[in-house]
Amino acid sequence: MKVNRTGKSDSAARSERSVHPSNRRSLRLGAGLAAAAVLTSALVGVPASAAPNAAEASVPPDSAFQKVTLNDAPGEPIDLAVLPDGSVLHTTRAGKVWLNDAKSGVNSLAAELKVYQHDEEGLQSIALDPKFGTDGNNWVYLYYAPPMNTPVDDPETPDVNEGDAPTSGTAADFEPFNGVSRLSRFQFDGKSIDLDSEQQIIDVAATRGLCCHVGGDIVFDAEGNLYLSTGDDTNPFVSGGYSPIDENPASNPGFDAQRTAANTNDLRGKVLRITPKDGGGYTIPEGNLFDEGTEGARPEIFLMGLRNPFRIELNQRTGELYVGDYSPDASTPDPDRGPAGTGKWIVASKPGNYGWPYCATENLPYNDYDFATGTSGEKFDCAAPVNESPNNTGLTTLPPVAKADLWYGYGLSEEFPELGTGGIGPMAGPAYDYDAKATRGSHPVAWPSYFDGKPLFYEWTRDYIKGITLEDGAITAIDDVLASVVTDNPMDMEFGPDGALYVLEYGDGYFGENEDAQVARIDYVGVGGNRSPVAVASGTPTAGTSPLTVEFSSTGTEDADGDKLRYAWDFDSDGEVDSTEPNPTFTYEADGNYKATLTVTDVGGKHRGRHSSAEVNIEVGNQQPVIEFITPVPGQSFQFGDTVSYEVKVTDDQPVDCSLVEVSYILGHHTHGHPQTTTKGCTGTFVTTVPEGHDPAVDDLSAVFNATYTDKGDEGSDPLTGTAEVVLQASSN
Repeated sequence: MKVNRTGKSDSAARSERSVHPSNRRSLRLGAGLAAAAVLTSALVGVPASAAPNAAEASVPPDSAFQKVTLNDAPGEPIDLAVLPDGSVLHTTRAGKVWLNDAKSGVNSLAAELKVYQHDEEGLQSIALDPKFGTDGNNWVYLYYAPPMNTPVDDPETPDVNEGDAPTSGTAADFEPFNGVSRLSRFQFDGKSIDLDSEQQIIDVAATRGLCCHVGGDIVFDAEGNLYLSTGDDTNPFVSGGYSPIDENPASNPGFDAQRTAANTNDLRGKVLRITPKDGGGYTIPEGNLFDEGTEGARPEIFLMGLRNPFRIELNQRTGELYVGDYSPDASTPDPDRGPAGTGKWIVASKPGNYGWPYCATENLPYNDYDFATGTSGEKFDCAAPVNESPNNTGLTTLPPVAKADLWYGYGLSEEFPELGTGGIGPMAGPAYDYDAKATRGSHPVAWPSYFDGKPLFYEWTRDYIKGITLEDGAITAIDDVLASVVTDNPMDMEFGPDGALYVLEYGDGYFGENEDAQVARIDYVGVGGNRSPVAVASGTPTAGTSPLTVEFSSTGTEDADGDKLRYAWDFDSDGEVDSTEPNPTFTYEADGNYKATLTVTDVGGKHRGRHSSAEVNIEVGNQQPVIEFITPVPGQSFQFGDTVSYEVKVTDDQPVDCSLVEVSYILGHHTHGHPQTTTKGCTGTFVTTVPEGHDPAVDDLSAVFNATYTDKGDEGSDPLTGTAEVVLQASSN
C-alpha cells in the first residue's frame, strides 16, 4: 500500500480531501543571466497516463538555463500576460499597462487607466481571452478599481485625511466609501488597448478607505470559463494577527471578514467561476458551490472562505485549479484566539469552503472573540461552521472546511520542511505543459520535458520557486527550481507559447517602482547551448531642453559565446530602427519623454536570432521632479506610537504644486509592508501606529514613509513622477 507524505494511505488521504487531484541587479545582468536551475533532489516523474510526453529522467544542469531581462523599469508591477508571439503585457498598480514587443524588444505604453488608489487598490490583473488571436478575437481582460466618487484626501486640510474611511460611526458615515472592483475586457490591436471598447463583465463590492486584501487574479479553463480570485477586503490590523470578526455595530463593517469571505451572498474572499458573454456580462456554468436560485447564495462562487488568494493558476491538462492564499500575521498561536499565521496552497477540482475567518485549515480553528469586551469564546467548528454575524447577508450554515494541500507558518513546517522559514506569501504558479514542437526551430527556449506536468509554487517573501509533484492527488515531492537564479519578490509568472518561463519581479521595497523590479524570461538553452547576448545601454545627457543631442553607448554589452552581434537603436519607441551603430548620436528636436531602446541580436551563433534589450529614458523639455524628505531622516530616533512630522522638498522645472504630493505611512513587516494611511501636501504628520498583534521587539517592524510627486507636464511632454522613501527603525530602550 502506497503511503503519502502525511503518513496516511493514499486511499485514506483521498477520502478526506474535499478537492482532488544586495547586488542583485549586477547578478541578473551578468552572471545571473547564465544562472540555471538547481534542483536539490530528484523530482518524481509524471505518470504516463497523465502526460503525452515521457519526462526526462535527469535533472537539467545549471548551465542549461538563462535569464533575460525584458524590462527593468516596469513601474510597480502587479500582473503579466504573455501574447501568442512572445510579447508581454504587464500592469502597474497606478493604472498603466506596458507592452514588451518580442520582435523589437521595445517597451511601450499600451494603456493608462484612471484608477482609485488607496493602500492596495488600483489596477490589478490582466489576462487574454482563451480564443485570443483567432477569428479576430483580441480581447484583453483587466481587473481594476474605477475612481467613482470615493472621497480622497484634501491637501488644504493637513490635519484631516478625508480619504481614510471612519473606523466607527453609522451606515451613513460609511456609505461614501462603498465602491467596486471591476472586471472588464478591452480590444487590443497589437500596440495599444482601446479603453473606449470596454465591455464590463462583473463588479465586486469594495469597502474603500481601509486596508486590505484586493486579490484579483484571472485565469480561464479549457471550456472558456473565467476564474476570478477576490480578497476578503477586510482590515486585519485590530485583530492581533488572528481572526478579524468585529461585530460591534458601531465599527466599520470593514473589520469583519464574516461579511465577505464567510458570506455566501458576497463575492469577496472567493474564487468566482463565470462565463463571459459577448457584449459584456456573464452566465453561470454548472458545477459551482451553489446552484442558481439558491436563496442567500451567489451562484458565481466556486471557492469561498479565502483571505487573500492573490495568485491562482489552472492546469489545462487536468482541470485542477491552484490557489495561493495569504496568511494572517500572528507570529505565535494563542489558546484564547487561535493559530499562528498560516499560508495555504490548494489544489481544487471541485467547489469548496476553505474556512476563513473561522479556521486557518480544517484542523486549526480560531476562537470566537468579542471585540467590544475583549473576551474569547469557544473554538469554531471547522466541520460545521456557522455564520451568525450581524454583517452576514447570506446563509447561516456553511459547507464544512475543505482540506488544504499545503500549509505552513513562519517557522519550519513539520509536514513540508522543504519550504524553509521566513515570511508567508504563497503564490500559485503554472503547471508546465511540455510541447515537443516548441523545442524545435531556429532558437528554441522551451523548458525540457523533465518539468512536464509539475505545478510551480513560488514565495513572494522568500524569493524562491519550488516544483511540486502530485501523484493521485497527494504531494510526493517539493523541489528547488532555478535556485541559483535571483527571483526578487516574484509577483507573477507564466509559461509562454515558446515554452519559456516569463517572470514579473516586484523587487525589495514598498508600493512603488523598486530598483530590482523587472520583467524577465527564463530560457532553456541546453548544455553548451547558445545564449542571448546581454545588452547594456547608456546616454549622455539624458535630460535637457530641446534640441537635445544625446551620445548613446552600448559599452558593457557582451555575448557569453563570443558571437557576432547586430545593434539596433530605436530612439523614440515607434518600433522603427533608427541606427545600427554601436554608439550613435541622436538629436531630439521636440519636447517629450522618450525611451531609447537598444536591441542586440546574436547573428553568429548556433541559434541565430537570440536577442536582448536595454533602455535609456530621455527627458526633453519637461524634467523629472526630484523629491526628498527634509524630515524624517534615516537614523532619526523614534518609537512606535510617536507622532512623526514630515516635510518634503520638491525640485522641478515647473512651478511646484504641493497638493500633488502624496505621502504614505506604511508599516514595514519583514520584507513587505502594510499601508496604513495616505495624505497629501508637502508637510503633515503621521501617528506611527502598530496594529494589535505586532510586536516591534520581535516582528522586524519598521516605519516607512513614501512620497511621490507627479508634475503636470507641458504641451510637448507627459507628466513625470519623482519618488522618495525613508525607513525608520525603532530606537532601543
